[in-house]
Amino acid sequence: MTTENGLERRAFLKGAAVGGAAASATMGGGATVLAQGTAAASPPAAASAPAGAGYQYLKPDEAAFVEALVDTMIPADELTPKGTDVGINIFIDRALADGWGKGDRLYMQGPWKQGHPNQGYQLALTPAQLWRAGIEATNAHCVKTLGKAFDQLTTAQRDQVLRDLDAGRVTFDNGLPARVFWGMVYQNVMEGMFSDPIYGGNQDKAGWKLVGFPGVIQNNRNHVVASRNKRFEGDYTSIADMS
Repeated sequence: MTTENGLERRAFLKGAAVGGAAASATMGGGATVLAQGTAAASPPAAASAPAGAGYQYLKPDEAAFVEALVDTMIPADELTPKGTDVGINIFIDRALADGWGKGDRLYMQGPWKQGHPNQGYQLALTPAQLWRAGIEATNAHCVKTLGKAFDQLTTAQRDQVLRDLDAGRVTFDNGLPARVFWGMVYQNVMEGMFSDPIYGGNQDKAGWKLVGFPGVIQNNRNHVVASRNKRFEGDYTSIADMS
């Protein structure tokens, strides 16, 4: 998200970049990325799209929404390329098309009663269905309040829509819980930024370079002591690099 000083727009990354916080590293939620260190000093080059980067789940209007979304949340600057150049849109599409998006690991038999926040995900929708319904509802909200779909808004307008979602100031007319949708959006963008590049996001390891995370933990266990309290300066290693 953008602001006049260009810093607050990355507030959602602070949890990953400060204090050794963990960000989910895989679509299935198995491994984690331990993010630490400071931002890179020089502008990283924009990464090329992964091979076969066509969309598998998202329809054209949905892809336009997701591309505008990730470019608003991850704008190009001296720290990273924009979200689509990092491949976050591809990561999200692949996740929605795969078993995670289909709810393979979710209990989907009901009964569907109103739950409490501490009970976790309670909707009768798979993640892919939630994304589809959430995109439609967000676009409807944008058309109703601003006269245009989300991807057609100015950067400042898109930024405000996302801030309103985050603050709980948006109510969807179709009854979909906006905060639940936003929570999944936030999580998936973070995962796409910091997951292993083999899943489509974090192209050119831009997310890892941003926070100084070396990559595959097993390959870098011998660097832990040498890199303690200082920025990692070695090679960033992905799963693909190990094959």
